[in-house]
Amino acid sequence: MPFGINETMGQYSELFMLLAAGTYTVAFIAFAWDLAKSSRALRAIDLKAAQAGLDGQARESAKVPVAAGVGERAETHLAGPAGRAERPSSSTAKAAGGGGVATADADMRYAAERRAPARVAVALTVLGALIHGAGVVTRALGAGRVPWGNMYEFLTTGAFVAVAVFLLVLVRRDLRFLGTFVVGLAIIMLVAASVAYWTPVGHLVPALQSYWLIIHVSIAVLSSALFTLTFAMSALQLVQSHRQRTVAAGGADKLGFMRLVPSALSLENLSYRINAIAFIGWTFTLMFGAIWAEKAWGRFWGWDTKEVWTFVIWVVYAGYLHARATRGWTGTRAAWLSIVGYLCVVFNFTIVNQFFNGLHSYSGL
Repeated sequence: MPFGINETMGQYSELFMLLAAGTYTVAFIAFAWDLAKSSRALRAIDLKAAQAGLDGQARESAKVPVAAGVGERAETHLAGPAGRAERPSSSTAKAAGGGGVATADADMRYAAERRAPARVAVALTVLGALIHGAGVVTRALGAGRVPWGNMYEFLTTGAFVAVAVFLLVLVRRDLRFLGTFVVGLAIIMLVAASVAYWTPVGHLVPALQSYWLIIHVSIAVLSSALFTLTFAMSALQLVQSHRQRTVAAGGADKLGFMRLVPSALSLENLSYRINAIAFIGWTFTLMFGAIWAEKAWGRFWGWDTKEVWTFVIWVVYAGYLHARATRGWTGTRAAWLSIVGYLCVVFNFTIVNQFFNGLHSYSGL
């Protein structure tokens, strides 16, 4: 493809990326609006339910004396099972006059509910992903190759894959509570790519001109996208766990929007399953990288900084899976291990690529 056409395609790609970032920003606002609006509706439901309970108790006490402990049992019934700190079900909401704010159950299935902001946010995210995908495709057409040969392309493609995986999972599971975090991370990645890592369309260095680029890096991008989802889930798990302990101890619920989020245990279980899939992908990333290194440099392993940190990430997530499955590391300890693993991924991509010289210095900066 002539250079002029390549440059034009690169410009179209940058325009699509800008439009995608703008669309994601509106979707982010819509997801945040959904959290705020639903949180207010749930507080209103609680007040009505509590008032109804107090009125009923007053009427009963006018007829018969209230035995010791009845009030406590009534409060426990209104609050739900101890330690769960979940919001009312759709049937409870309807009875209280809430009008269809339903709980995200442990299986994260969709419930019969009317959450217009959430549906608008998802529609905007789909539109943003389509525009984003067009940006990735035009970048590939302009470069005449797969669009992940430098840090700019890895970030933009990785952000697209993260959003695409999120939307695919939404088909089966109600993970709209993650929308603010996933879309927010995608915006950060696009802004970082455009501001700090922008690279014009160009050819690859000889070592990257191989079919192993498609195999090795594509699996790394997909695995990183899955790790991004589990990072958001683990962060939410820590917040939800703290909230559940506070409410169970009788403290005030200051994070009402978290009632739209499943329990900490449900988040932990789903995060563990996704991390297991991502870990398999990262294992193949490590293996195929070694094979590619042998083809390019005549050795499978050379203790290059990038190779070392790729292995460090593998060890951290292997430790996470092993500790949770066999050593009983559940709850907040498992969440922190998952977060540490993702921080290693971020360190490997940013600090190692920019400040450590080695055979993998392909940032394009």
